Amino acid sequence: MADPTPAGGVPAFDALPPAEAERRLLACCAAPEFARRVAAGRPYGDRGRLLAAAEAAARELGWPQVRAALDAHPRIGDRPAGDGAESRWSRREQERAGRAGAAERDALAEGNRRYEERFGHVFLVCATGLTAGQVLDRLRGRLGNDEETERKVVGAELAAIARLRVARLLDEETT
Repeated sequence: MADPTPAGGVPAFDALPPAEAERRLLACCAAPEFARRVAAGRPYGDRGRLLAAAEAAARELGWPQVRAALDAHPRIGDRPAGDGAESRWSRREQERAGRAGAAERDALAEGNRRYEERFGHVFLVCATGLTAGQVLDRLRGRLGNDEETERKVVGAELAAIARLRVARLLDEETT
């Protein structure tokens, strides 16, 4: 099922029925409140306003909604299955990190395990353009965070990912 965006970018997105706009936005951030808020803010009229609204909506999510979004994200280093937009985008975002050698893959797997044990959810980082070594450095650094600090970092990473994915949503055409 092809699910990204309507041809025509922001004007076409603005014209979608609310339920369809929300469905497409859930591929950008799986928190239902995010999708409802961004869809309800239409019309945006231009790309910049839509991207800013998406980032703000993700940043303002409460922790239960952030957890809903985290539950949809694959572990860093895992190759997401499926052909939906979210899986395609995750593969693209982790492209550089996916070129890791065996030692880095093992270190990422161990780091993911330690992170999940410490914080109770997947490690989230906006991995676009990052190498496996850079992701691993961030993961190791964040293991020292307290719960409150880490929640703030996760929120910022989620907002960056949501903004990036809404931009991709606008750039893709339905097939």
